[in-house]
Amino acid sequence: MPFIQAPPELGNQYHADRTLRSYLGRALHADMLAEIEPGLAAMGELAGDELYRFQLADRANEPVLTQWDAWSNRVDRIEVTPLWRQAERIAAEQGLIATAYERRHGPYTRVHQFALAYLFTPSTDFYSCPLAMTDGAARALIAAGNESLIERAVPHLTSRDPGAFWTSGQWMTEASGGSDVGLTETVARQENGRWRLYGRKWFTSAATSQMALTLARPDGNPPGGKGLALFYLETRDAQGRLNRILVNRLKDKLGTRKVPTAELILDGTPAELVAGTGDGVRSIAPMLNVTRTWNAVAACALARRGLALAHDYAGKRVAFGASLAEKPLHVDTLAGLEAESQGAFHLAFLVVELMGRDEAGKASVEQQGLLRLLTPVAKLMTGRQVVHIVSEVIEAFGGAGYVEDTGLPLLLRDAQVLPIWEGTTNVLSLETLRALDAVGGLAALKREIGILLRGVREPGLVKISAQVERAVEQAEGWLAGATGEGLEAGARRFAMTLGRAVELALLARHAQWSLAEENDPRALAAARRFAAHGVNLMVDMDAGDSRRLQNRGQTTISDT
Repeated sequence: MPFIQAPPELGNQYHADRTLRSYLGRALHADMLAEIEPGLAAMGELAGDELYRFQLADRANEPVLTQWDAWSNRVDRIEVTPLWRQAERIAAEQGLIATAYERRHGPYTRVHQFALAYLFTPSTDFYSCPLAMTDGAARALIAAGNESLIERAVPHLTSRDPGAFWTSGQWMTEASGGSDVGLTETVARQENGRWRLYGRKWFTSAATSQMALTLARPDGNPPGGKGLALFYLETRDAQGRLNRILVNRLKDKLGTRKVPTAELILDGTPAELVAGTGDGVRSIAPMLNVTRTWNAVAACALARRGLALAHDYAGKRVAFGASLAEKPLHVDTLAGLEAESQGAFHLAFLVVELMGRDEAGKASVEQQGLLRLLTPVAKLMTGRQVVHIVSEVIEAFGGAGYVEDTGLPLLLRDAQVLPIWEGTTNVLSLETLRALDAVGGLAALKREIGILLRGVREPGLVKISAQVERAVEQAEGWLAGATGEGLEAGARRFAMTLGRAVELALLARHAQWSLAEENDPRALAAARRFAAHGVNLMVDMDAGDSRRLQNRGQTTISDT
């Protein structure tokens, strides 16, 4: 009989995830954990069995756009795949949005919600995308205080009834601007007492949603971001027809291909102001903070899925006389990826905790400042880390990792969206600098790091604590001396240094707790390995150096 390689398998993804369970054991009161754990275990079983098998079976399916019916009527109907229809039902019934707004656990409600989302995401081919925007839309409407829209939309956005549940789009991206939303060309006009929108939205994810929040410029408003307003629209009228919306095409993307991302024309689409005729970017900021947190948690979830598959496969794949799990180099490689994955996880869930405290009215002024600072840092850090981790995971499978019907290449293609969506690394690095200006510098972050490291006693972790503090001090010194082009040129390295420093501080804090409470040295091993990877990315390089390197690259290309 020819050799047949056993494929990787998944079990209950809650029971198998030591990092998640250990974190919840530290972060939550025992009574709360006992209450929510059965639901998490049920989601873990679903994600590792039925949904995972469904995902593999649905691999080749993608959304389909039908623009015309048989009688030449423009219908622009988008059909999503069977997996996505199932994911929508599960998301509603399991309260992936509702949990956050039922507030049963006060400041820890968001931890519960995002633990569910973390387990759910990897088996649903990015159904977390519409969920992120739905959560963000509910948050933005509530923050705006528009009572009529809150009454109209929020009960749908937060429903546990699949028949009543709505998802929301977030329609900002236009060909003219991308991240620079101040270049938005969509205009809003008042016609017969009602606002109508005209323009082209170049990249609208989850275009099958029942509603959307979008930016447009009211007639007569000045250019730039200040002249934009935030609008609410419903995508279909009472007869179920698109509300003066044309679907030009679905985007042919590298990854997240289950997500029906469309290019839309708004041709007099009826809409309502959310908060006023200007400052729309400020009005949509609560939505962006939520979606960036979903992005960070999704990054951790995909990294975890890749490593779960790689670990299982390592025990099954025999090469050169032994399983991969017995090969020191393979074990060392996976251990390095585990350390990065755990650092990303703890940073993402620190932001989740801060968000929960803020929404429950329990956050101090310093914690509110930390939330503003660490939201872009967590998003940019985890987005970078997941692409690295999943790329290495693909390599760990050798040729099988490159073959589509194993389902493995999908992980890498999907992961690549995470450093891009909701702000690229460079855009968020500059936002980190603006956040520091708003919160008065690094004082709150240094105080938080001091709190995280206060209980560290293990000698190796004490050394790690010193490494963290040195990195932050050096980053602060750079910030104090950087100006103009040099400040902008170093923003990415600065933001990533802060991110790695916080991740390492969180790893050290958790390792100390795990040694004392679980008698488990694995978190300590992860902290040590992460520290060995390095924290401080600041180097003496000014904008002139950057420009000379860029020009040298251009010369080399033209010479060849």
